[in-house]
Amino acid sequence: MIRWEHAPGPYEVVFSTREGGISEGPFASLNLGRATADEPERVDENRRRLCAEVGAEADALAMNYQHHSADVLRAEAGSRGERGDGLWTDERGLPLLALAADCLPIALARANGGTPALAVLHAGWRGLLGGIASSGVQALGGGLVSAVVGPGIGPCCYEVGEEVAAPFRRAFGLGLVRDGKLDLWSVAERALRAAGCARVDRIDLCTACTPERFFSHRRDEGITGRQGVIGLIA
Repeated sequence: MIRWEHAPGPYEVVFSTREGGISEGPFASLNLGRATADEPERVDENRRRLCAEVGAEADALAMNYQHHSADVLRAEAGSRGERGDGLWTDERGLPLLALAADCLPIALARANGGTPALAVLHAGWRGLLGGIASSGVQALGGGLVSAVVGPGIGPCCYEVGEEVAAPFRRAFGLGLVRDGKLDLWSVAERALRAAGCARVDRIDLCTACTPERFFSHRRDEGITGRQGVIGLIA
């Protein structure tokens, strides 16, 4: 597990790796994704273990049906199927989970000393272009917001065509595509800062070139598990 050590308040935020679960084969071992060929009972146990890491009740876990959008929804305890790619809450003890396997898991936290509020995002290139960073900050009501960008495919491995590179240059500026590879980590930071985040922490670990530690959709040609970011207000 990789903990957000500098969370700006009473927040428990953890990024999972693929280690520490009970799944087997290409899903070994802490696969959190049910939309795979893994055994559902194993996925459920893996999620229970992740919830225990932040002191949460697994039955209360809130998740989206992710579809590469910029939609950030208010979380409800135990909700699993509503379409969106972000969740937020100001309710203490309500665990939020966003999944990823090359896309970026991101957490946002209200940091202005008022009522605590937290969001988690699933941010791929479509979501970042679509404005999910701004949607996340707006869901928390603006003000002083801090963010952390978790492990995802890095500029070492993320090859893109000009049809993807060109809109990123227009939206986020130059220097993000080098030798046909997109720096999604820096894109996320620029998007979050443009949305008003006062601080952006980065994990900067590549999922694609670290097979012993992370699942990667691109590296494993779609036959892989999911890691993610889980968070709650303590």
